[in-house]
Amino acid sequence: MNTILIIDDDISICELVKINLELCGYNAIYSTDPVKGFALILQENPSLVILDVMMGKVSGFDVAKKIRRTEGIEKTPIIMLTALSELNNKLEGFNSGIDDYLTKPFEIEELKARVLALLNRSGQEMSSLRVKEVLSKGDITLIPESYSVQIVDKTAQLTPIEFEILNVLMQKEGSMVSSAELLKEVWGYSNEGIDTVDTIRVHITHLRAKINKISSEKNKYIKTIYGGGYRLLANGAEDK
Repeated sequence: MNTILIIDDDISICELVKINLELCGYNAIYSTDPVKGFALILQENPSLVILDVMMGKVSGFDVAKKIRRTEGIEKTPIIMLTALSELNNKLEGFNSGIDDYLTKPFEIEELKARVLALLNRSGQEMSSLRVKEVLSKGDITLIPESYSVQIVDKTAQLTPIEFEILNVLMQKEGSMVSSAELLKEVWGYSNEGIDTVDTIRVHITHLRAKINKISSEKNKYIKTIYGGGYRLLANGAEDK
């Protein structure tokens, strides 16, 4: 049975999430204190952590970073719950190492879908990471062994999710990939709501920033198709 740890200083949210997860067959535990919550992670080694951001002196960002730096729990999937909805706050969350993001107030069915998708994904390697061959198109080379991307002769390190997004875009190079397709291929579900679209947008923003640092021109390779999705142009050429 998967154990899921909830860390949130609002006990009513902890109880609500715990009851609903237990109805799905999970073993759910919680802490309203981030310091004690981190101790529980070390003690229980949960399959997934649901983490609030605003918790007094120790934020959820701090806890996420600590998880990612701690051997033995560094790969634990993290879903962040927060009332902070600005893009910069979401970027800070993903920079801290979280896997997914839900803005309060949230629908409990949406949370359960995210939990299931993350547990499914963490239980098996992502499809692209099972393929050990280097994928190269135009200026871009993806190196699965190190989760890295090379643009011409410069390299940047990616997170597994960023790597998977770029892999999907490269597989369909030149064609539009919708948000719904990315959700299905990368996250493993198709519930396309405001939060899920925002999650993709934040990851794309972060991915672009890393590519911009190693490319000769900003925003050269990943194009946003407004109202549609994203297109990768492996040579950085403009649309004709």
